[in-house]
Amino acid sequence: MDFWPLLTYTLNMDRHQSIDLSTWLHSRRRKPLVIRGARQVGKSTLVELLAKEEGRSLSAINLERHPYLGEAFASNDPLAIVNMLHSILDAPLSAEGILFLDEIQAVPAAIASLRYFLEEMPRLPVMAAGSLMEFALANHAFSMPVGRVEYLQVGPMTFTEFLNGIGKGGLARTIDQFEWPIGHNTPIPKVVHERLLEHLRLYQYVGGMPEAVRVFADSGSLRDVSGIHANIIDAYRDDFPKYAARRDMTRMLRVFNFAARQPGRKVKFSNISPNDQSATIRRDIDLLAMARVVAKVTHSACSGLPLEADLKENVYKLLFLDVGLMNAICGVGWETIQATGTTDLVNSGTSAEQFIGQHLQYLLARRPNRELTYWLREGRSNNAEVDYVVELAGQIVPIEVKAGRAGTLKSLHQFVAEKETTLAVRFDASPPSLQKVQAQVRTKNSSRLVHYWLVSLPLYLVERLQNIVGGILNSGGRSP
Repeated sequence: MDFWPLLTYTLNMDRHQSIDLSTWLHSRRRKPLVIRGARQVGKSTLVELLAKEEGRSLSAINLERHPYLGEAFASNDPLAIVNMLHSILDAPLSAEGILFLDEIQAVPAAIASLRYFLEEMPRLPVMAAGSLMEFALANHAFSMPVGRVEYLQVGPMTFTEFLNGIGKGGLARTIDQFEWPIGHNTPIPKVVHERLLEHLRLYQYVGGMPEAVRVFADSGSLRDVSGIHANIIDAYRDDFPKYAARRDMTRMLRVFNFAARQPGRKVKFSNISPNDQSATIRRDIDLLAMARVVAKVTHSACSGLPLEADLKENVYKLLFLDVGLMNAICGVGWETIQATGTTDLVNSGTSAEQFIGQHLQYLLARRPNRELTYWLREGRSNNAEVDYVVELAGQIVPIEVKAGRAGTLKSLHQFVAEKETTLAVRFDASPPSLQKVQAQVRTKNSSRLVHYWLVSLPLYLVERLQNIVGGILNSGGRSP
């Protein structure tokens, strides 16, 4: 069957960042805003939604289509720039409207000019978006106007945004309103839990790229979604020359495919391209990371906060941009999604780890240090790896992602023993629970008893992670 059984979806492309944009627009200390993110994650749509919701005219210029404007922006004279833009815009630009410079990296001088809009035309709301700004900056003798602009990070739609987008607001509210009460667990009705897992499986196929979500919301056709995925993947591959024209495009494609097919696996350069030098592969990875097509999850010794102080820069694994695109590249077609059971795809190890990592990036997007970290100990007989380690409520919190409803906790035991943490998180397909764990852990010369709180959460609650952990710690979970 070509269509998902429920065809009553109503398209709603509201994004969580809409609140951030409204706050920015009404701020007395408003600076030009730069929206950053990979291509096709919905940056321009966010701006259009803001203008519509605020009842403001939108003067949008796609600078890829007007590269000749570079001379005007190079003048660093906002009035002259606005006069030039008037010749292109259909309507006059005013302080009651919004000026939006899309694909700003195509005219690098426009990036530097943002500071002068703040200084000379502060009443005019100025927004910019770009997906390859780092490349533009690397090739020009100027830097971002530090202190004169604000930034907003945008990625694929989250699971709750997806649910709202396909008309399942009730399920989204179940997630948004989930709280952890003091002294006992919060039950989620079994039927609701199973429905959330079913839609999580659907999200892992459709993903969070807005165009794919929009097409599915319109038609319910997974075949149509596959076509959108193919178009997006081809567009990203076509962008490779923009990342670095003199790089080996075939080799960059290998890196691109490796990140999609083996997310969460420690990078060994020889597994990507055995005939190329490690430094060459590393540079390719860095370029794709700058373009936000992939993200690094770097090993940290986790000896204390901040976790970034203990990074081992050369030891990392990769995440792909979007779980839906990842599964498309891996060949998980629309026939496969129909043939699997309710939780089979949900429980796929790589898919689950990608899903959690993708959402952790969203949770950390507002922090100055947004780098994801994990913990790794390699040895002849005592290897251990914790999928993610984050700082929540002022504490180091290790996170394990399990492919199924259960699994061993050996690595968490080892981490707790070495780092003396009191709380750990496990994501799987089971309903939420909180339990005290005691385990005997072998060390170099002896063994010791460790005990800690284990928070078990279904994957779909990852967006509530910070609230849940904070609630548990505040209710006395510091001392198991």
